Amino acid sequence: MGAYGDVDKTNEEVSLDGQSKRGGPKSFVPAVKTAADQLEAWKRLDTVMVPVMILLMGGVVVFLVALTVGDWDYWQDWRDRRWWPLVTPLSFIIAPAVFTYFFWHYFRLPVAATCIAVGYGVGVWASRYFNFHVFAGFPVNFIAPSTFIGMCIVLDATLALSRSYYIAGFVGAFLFGIIIYPLNWPTMAPFHVPVEYNGFVVTVADLMGYQYIRTAIPEYVRIIEESTLRTFGEHVAPLTAVFAGFITILNYYLWVWIGSILTRSRWMTKLV
Repeated sequence: MGAYGDVDKTNEEVSLDGQSKRGGPKSFVPAVKTAADQLEAWKRLDTVMVPVMILLMGGVVVFLVALTVGDWDYWQDWRDRRWWPLVTPLSFIIAPAVFTYFFWHYFRLPVAATCIAVGYGVGVWASRYFNFHVFAGFPVNFIAPSTFIGMCIVLDATLALSRSYYIAGFVGAFLFGIIIYPLNWPTMAPFHVPVEYNGFVVTVADLMGYQYIRTAIPEYVRIIEESTLRTFGEHVAPLTAVFAGFITILNYYLWVWIGSILTRSRWMTKLV
């Protein structure tokens, strides 16, 4: 009885205002006592929250790219000169444009696009390795994702130097759409080497595609080099790059404007 009585005396219920419910005052020992302790607590909170937010934003983009870009970025043999450098930046810039407004307008931090690219890289590598390589058996070099970190650094750097959404879109977004092909070319070049296969000249990427059949859609849909762009003297890649940069500018402005609407506080008050 004495042991339990001691517990009852020491474990009194305490209300939120610091008073014991039995009538007497109750002294607290706060975990944060000084301004230095408060600063250290905020630093530890940032250490946990910042990586979590980066991974969450990257995960959103992984899902977005999977829905909008899909096969153009899944397989090495789909990364052609025409559609892959056109569709991919147009889709990928949506999330950086939305979050750029939030981070820049409220915190003056030109880091949204780069953080999203880093989070996307972690998420997409995990997805490709476990889903496509471990479970489906595709070679890692056949399903390795593209890199977008350099494109996002250019976009953020343009905003940081200009401090203007207009210049960031006109210059940064234009470069964002143009440099995707040269940025990924060092990792793609070995797969564009011509080889002979049953009397036909194909690329290494096409040969890998013949060996690893994907039955989701008919194979003839992959014939992507036949296009009206050849009327421009077969300079498909430069023309696609310029057009990709132009439409990326428009898409950047559109989604920055949408971000300015979505981040207004009145939306949160209506939800709460």
